[in-house]
Amino acid sequence: MNHFNTELTRMGIRARQSGKRRYITGFDGIRTLAVLGVIIYHLAPSTLQGGYLGVPIFFVVSGYLITYLLIQEFDSQNHIDILGFYGRRLKRLYPALVTMILGTTAYITLFQRSLLVNIRGTVMTNLIYGYNWFEINHGQSYFDRFSGESPFTHLWSLSIEGQFYLIWPLVVLGLLLFVHKKSQRLGILMAVAVASAIAMAVLYSPNNPNRAYYGTDTRMFAILIGAGMAFVWPAHKLNADIGRQQRLTLNIVGGASLLALVYLFFTMNGQAVSTYRGGMFWFTVLSGILVGTVAHPGSDMNRILTNRAFSYVGKRSYGIYLYQFPVMIFYESKVNIGNHPLFHALIEVALILLVTELSYRWIENPMRHYHYGQLTGDVVRYFQQPKAHRLANTLGVVAALLFGLTAVGFVQQPAAAKPTALQQTITARQAATKKKNAAAVKKQKALAAASSKKKHDTEVAFSKLSKANQKLAKYYYLTPDEVLNSKQTPLTAIGDSVLLDDSGDLQDVFPGAIVNGKVGRQAADMHDIIVGMAQQGQLAKNVLINIGTNGYVTPEQADAIVHAIGPDHQIFWVTAHVPTREWQNSVNNRIAKTADKYHNVHVIDWYATAKDQPKWFVSDHVHPNNYGNRHYTSLIAKAIAKANQ
Repeated sequence: MNHFNTELTRMGIRARQSGKRRYITGFDGIRTLAVLGVIIYHLAPSTLQGGYLGVPIFFVVSGYLITYLLIQEFDSQNHIDILGFYGRRLKRLYPALVTMILGTTAYITLFQRSLLVNIRGTVMTNLIYGYNWFEINHGQSYFDRFSGESPFTHLWSLSIEGQFYLIWPLVVLGLLLFVHKKSQRLGILMAVAVASAIAMAVLYSPNNPNRAYYGTDTRMFAILIGAGMAFVWPAHKLNADIGRQQRLTLNIVGGASLLALVYLFFTMNGQAVSTYRGGMFWFTVLSGILVGTVAHPGSDMNRILTNRAFSYVGKRSYGIYLYQFPVMIFYESKVNIGNHPLFHALIEVALILLVTELSYRWIENPMRHYHYGQLTGDVVRYFQQPKAHRLANTLGVVAALLFGLTAVGFVQQPAAAKPTALQQTITARQAATKKKNAAAVKKQKALAAASSKKKHDTEVAFSKLSKANQKLAKYYYLTPDEVLNSKQTPLTAIGDSVLLDDSGDLQDVFPGAIVNGKVGRQAADMHDIIVGMAQQGQLAKNVLINIGTNGYVTPEQADAIVHAIGPDHQIFWVTAHVPTREWQNSVNNRIAKTADKYHNVHVIDWYATAKDQPKWFVSDHVHPNNYGNRHYTSLIAKAIAKANQ
């Protein structure tokens, strides 16, 4: 994200306090809060619902500090060196960005070639800071943690900042020259900020939030709020010698805003409608208040957020943000982290910090202080005495290798993403399921009528089964009574891609089953789906739930699912087998606790049944193959038959 330590030193951003001058270092604390929130959100999404909110905080800090630097430069020199500003930004941000892009692309080319789809567009738009718009049209949701997550997804925010850096010196200069009142400058910026927030609310779509989430226009309000504060609240013009009451007020306001932000980190859902229709805007306003109190030399918030640890992390927050996604995604593609999520999270954090430190020492700092005017002379001296420049030789070989592998990746980029065998299977079964659902609705009515007349005798000998049912019983390892129970049981099944993958088998065993599955479905989506199906008369007495493959299930979400189905239904909740993701055990614990809480909730423990059966799954270790689906369906049929005895 944004790191301004060089500019802070260069421009002498200092504030008077107790007769002394000191740097404003509390912004390192704010950046640390933001970057830690983002990382923890991705390592443990159930811990921080709103870890994605680190980005608006970065935007506010960026808007304030960049605008403040430009204002101070204008005040002291009566002009703004726009070209110098561009040069400093490029030296600060570009070397690490290019290194990360080349290193990541090289790794993909060698080890994860499925991620080469759109690689040329991804790399080129990142280099010109237009990647956020590319993501709107080609990317996946920022909240999709399962379906081939891209190691570049997080770079959308850097593109918005790059666009901001391009135009902002001109905007600031224009406001300083032609708008003479601070209140008018603030009014203009806040009007545009409100328009941006309205655009986010209008353009948000629950089915595809990418336009609202990634858009420059829908995100600009955060930067503008920080910039507006810089015009009316510049640190170098604020008096440190304030009264006790004023200091107390600043501290209370700053402390309250910090506590509110931390609370929202834990509670604000990134996929909720309210987040995009006002929630994120007001979160950003709170961020602006915190930034203002930290900037004021008479407040104690700066001191509270200043310590060596925060200073260390703050200086490296750009690198931490850059490298977090590649490290986590590449690590989790090779290691099954589900059974020991905390242990693997610590390893990932250590790897992120290690890569960041190497980048900071060998890339960011040297390139930031390098005088590019001497580049020609350095090249000449290198060729004159190449053996005397061992480090340059080593770096040159590494750079050439990364460029070469990136070029190979560019050449070998597939024309389009080819659906995997699993995707083809799920797509075919989804189409077949839609056809069977209509018949299942009629079948459920007939089953309900038959059930009201008499209860079927379950003591039926195998020899009396029809040949079709005998074949079914053998194939799914079912007893005669389990087969006949399934044939007469109305069932509504709602879930994600695992359920969808099994839909054909499930509807063979349960001909009265209505299946509603969707790839990537989250627990947060379930309530509205259940309510809609109930209104359409598609909610049978027995409801099968398979959710948890794609993310955590919170207590509130679990309660909402059960309440939406209602106490007059029997709920059968299948546990998750997701050994590659950190939420597996948390989801299964939540299912068990929900069953303990509600008498009509029954656990179907697919995880315990399948955890030692790797041959039941395709290569992702999550979706059952045909053999695994037989066992998955059998487990469900046996559990429902037992509950209906």
